[in-house]
Amino acid sequence: MTGGPERAVVLRKAVRVAAAAGAGFYPLLYAAGQPVSALYALFAPIALGLLSAIPGSGRQRASVMLRALPPALALASLGTLLAVDTWAAVGGMLVVGFLLAFAAIAGPRPAGAGPGLQLFYILACFPPYAPSTLGHRLLGLTVGIGLLVACEFLLPDPATPSYRERLAAALGAAAEAVDSPGRVSAATLRATGARLRLSALPPAERPAGAGRTDRALDQAGRAVRRLLDQLATLAEGPPQAVDPASGALLGQVAEVCTACARFLRTGKQAPVAGTLEEAMRGFQEERVRMLSGPPGHVPPIGVLRRQSLVLALAESARIVEVTADITAHGRPVGPAAPSDQFWYAELPTPRLWARRVSGNITLRSVLFQNAVRTALGLAAARLVAGSLDLAHGFWVLLVVLTLGRTTVGATWQAVRRAVAGNAVGALAAGALLTGLGPHTDVYAALLAPAMLMAFSLGPLLGIACAQGMFTLVVATAFAQIAPVTWRLSEARMIDVVTGSVIGLLCGLLAWPAGAGREVRRTMADLLRSCGGLVPPTAQALARPSPDAQTPVPTLPSLHRLRLAEAAYAQYRSETTAAPEGTGTDWHAVLIVTSHMILGAHRLPRFGLRPGTGPPGPAGDWASAAATDLETEAHRIAAVLDGGRPAPARPPAPAPDGCLPTALSVDLEVWMTSLGRQLARIDASVSGPSEPVR
Repeated sequence: MTGGPERAVVLRKAVRVAAAAGAGFYPLLYAAGQPVSALYALFAPIALGLLSAIPGSGRQRASVMLRALPPALALASLGTLLAVDTWAAVGGMLVVGFLLAFAAIAGPRPAGAGPGLQLFYILACFPPYAPSTLGHRLLGLTVGIGLLVACEFLLPDPATPSYRERLAAALGAAAEAVDSPGRVSAATLRATGARLRLSALPPAERPAGAGRTDRALDQAGRAVRRLLDQLATLAEGPPQAVDPASGALLGQVAEVCTACARFLRTGKQAPVAGTLEEAMRGFQEERVRMLSGPPGHVPPIGVLRRQSLVLALAESARIVEVTADITAHGRPVGPAAPSDQFWYAELPTPRLWARRVSGNITLRSVLFQNAVRTALGLAAARLVAGSLDLAHGFWVLLVVLTLGRTTVGATWQAVRRAVAGNAVGALAAGALLTGLGPHTDVYAALLAPAMLMAFSLGPLLGIACAQGMFTLVVATAFAQIAPVTWRLSEARMIDVVTGSVIGLLCGLLAWPAGAGREVRRTMADLLRSCGGLVPPTAQALARPSPDAQTPVPTLPSLHRLRLAEAAYAQYRSETTAAPEGTGTDWHAVLIVTSHMILGAHRLPRFGLRPGTGPPGPAGDWASAAATDLETEAHRIAAVLDGGRPAPARPPAPAPDGCLPTALSVDLEVWMTSLGRQLARIDASVSGPSEPVR
């Protein structure tokens, strides 16, 4: 991290943490004569301000820290009581470690605060067992967190545009592209959509909660990105006059985009869903009327296909309209159909959270895997430190907590650098303690600049520097609380090496490849699930029957999509992942499966009714093509699982001389697009010989 703005962020954080830690430590130790309170006041800002990566502006972080204060006090109290016995402390560490790591399912802010909260239990659960000092410990925690909150207000980071503001700007670009074709280039539209990807957003602005509002905003962001991409595709097509029906529907799309953007910016004039639902039904009725007339009046196939694209982008805008309605009113006031697409809209918040938790309690969830790995590592470290009676054993757990990574390779790289940095820091600290002896006034003078240097240079220069300088901070702090010798450095080095070994063993035994294997499994499951949606969707349109009116269930596919997205997000964050554009195109898998789900939602609702389907040859082709797509999706899934299925067969061509209808064109455009996307994915899949990263 060397950029100017990033360096400024690091320096502001270092000043905030060092100021809060010093402002609590010095008065409590020297004025109040409370060494226990002083120690906790020192580590509280380090835990929540440095060890925890709480995202957001100063006000947002301060809010998270204030909400973290009661859990911090409870965890310190629990650790103090369970320190009576090693096995009690180990059991508590196992439970606390899992729950705090699993809290990542609630979004970036709880995930960011988790490591700091872990430290409050870790500090308290080590001997000596001293419940009489609990009040002093809680006082120190409260003072430290309170001072850090004050520093967040006094020295905040610059505010960034909110997620709603970004959505509003993107919707404004979409409305402009519809109102003034050619004014906004396809590249600009796609670039605007790319800025809405969750990976491109500041963590604090990601709508990651389980409540209706966050789910609606997340769905709105996906729909806006899709809408911008569809508008770009339309702009790249061959120039042709817009037919009146398409022009009218596009006008409604522009109005809805403008209205939703205005609401997201101001919070006023909340939209009510239903405008685009009615417009799309009228659009389909007009298409049916044109196709039912004399053959000479049937629009050319190019116009029909363009109408199909217009209908698809109108559906994306309709999703934005419905989600804006949910965001504004808590529940949809207008129609929110189909129910599978907006399944969360009428559920109470406790049930939504219960579904979030239960949906991630599976070995297919990388969040569950990470929580189990963290809990086992911390519990093992507490057991080893307690059984060996290591001096300052909490450092063993701190090493496991801070150096653990999602892959064993990344953990080894972190451990290697950390041990080297600690070795240098231990030598320097030992020399310092030997040279200065019991001169606490000198240690007091050195602590503040040592903290400022460690907290600023560490993140800028890397983990080795951070660990080495933190050793100096620990030495200067502990030397003021009680007489220490160079053996303090020796104890820290032993603890660091012990924690490093435990962390490596846990990384080796618990999902050592990180998300590299899981992304294959979840993507394969996703392709199988979504591929199964294509034939019944085609059946509902190509060969309508009373049974075909039952909606195709998509909730299982949506659940698998979320698991696959989480695995892919972690895969991209792992340092050993391949650069974007090489290996299997996982992002393309997410896109094509999303299109399968959306088609299963859209086409049965806005297609022709039973009895007006296409003629026999077109129906036969649609059924055969849908089966081929499902087979191809399953074949690619088998390759991802390490199998060697037979090569794909070429898709069956559409029958010649078949009169296109609105129904068959919509189906043809959808399935043709799916076929092309699956072909690109197949070309990117290197099969079982590809190294798992």
